[in-house]
Amino acid sequence: MALSKYERRERLRMRIRKTVEGTESRPRLAVYRSNKEIYAQIIDDVNGKTITAASSRDKEIDASNVNKVEAAKMVGKLIAEKAVKAGVETIAFDRGGYLYHGRVKSLAEGAREGGLKF
Repeated sequence: MALSKYERRERLRMRIRKTVEGTESRPRLAVYRSNKEIYAQIIDDVNGKTITAASSRDKEIDASNVNKVEAAKMVGKLIAEKAVKAGVETIAFDRGGYLYHGRVKSLAEGAREGGLKF
């Protein structure tokens, strides 16, 4: 029996989470992508705390009226800016079971441009 796309993504997500862990010195950049929006969080898994978060629903990105790939890049830059303010320079990238392509790739490139190291 074939897996649904949700079950398949959940399996991929769990496989990624086995190896990618966020620590205080190297937190995890987690990505969630819905059909309309994209969300990013920087998480310290050891202490169970979200350091910072950004999404395409933030006012400055939502008001810019750009396509979804460009909005994802803006989210990447915004999350990097917030992370640098919080004292984070290097991160572990958690693509959340999504392919490193399109909006997820654009977000990662934006984060790199914003000053984060993967």
